Amino acid sequence: MQRAWLGIWTWLAFAVVSALGFVVCAVVFLTTAWFDPTRKHTGRGIRAVGRAMFGSVPAWQVELLGAMPETLPPRVVCVSNHASNIDPFVLIHLPWEMKFLAKSALFAIPFVGWGMNLAGDISLVRGSTKSARAALARAKFYVERGMPVLFFPEGTRSKDGQLLPFKEGAFRLAVECKAAILPIAVSGTAGLLTKGDWRPSRAKATIAVGTPLSTEGLTAADVPALRESCRGAIERLLERRAVPVSEA
Repeated sequence: MQRAWLGIWTWLAFAVVSALGFVVCAVVFLTTAWFDPTRKHTGRGIRAVGRAMFGSVPAWQVELLGAMPETLPPRVVCVSNHASNIDPFVLIHLPWEMKFLAKSALFAIPFVGWGMNLAGDISLVRGSTKSARAALARAKFYVERGMPVLFFPEGTRSKDGQLLPFKEGAFRLAVECKAAILPIAVSGTAGLLTKGDWRPSRAKATIAVGTPLSTEGLTAADVPALRESCRGAIERLLERRAVPVSEA
């Protein structure tokens, strides 16, 4: 019964906070879009709304583990493992604005998805080559202007608790833009909201950030090795925290 009440509170709070936050961020967008091509100001507003939504759930906690980078490279592609649909709500606790590449269905969610559109996050239709090309072109636009973009290169959540193979898109983009790769490990997120259950659970999510991987001097032929180097870095981050790669 306690979890049921917590669930009711969570979804009611999410609805109210996201609706009010969307209105405020829409005003920010309308007043800044003309001089802010990367939508940095709107994005910061939307992430603040997301953190407020996460913070409205008393059973949830998030912890940043280890040292965070004081500054990011001028051009950077962020790469994270994918354990839960709650991952973005956790990753926005990182101390910098970045754009998320996410499946198109999320952008249709009232207020939350609309806010992602306002923030300039990148929609991807799974299985569509045309959509993938457009998404990478948009990501390139951001990275070349100093705005980080975050990829979940597994493409989906793992069903067996193991880190899935990484797709190459993020790494081809990084080499093409001469951008660094920033490995990020997120864990504990599947425990916040168990798959198939609408009631939140008491759990803590953690984020660990690795050392940026340089792409200086790399070519398209080096993409597979770069991909595996990043995957290995994320695995090591997760192993040091003694947590499973994915709890989904």
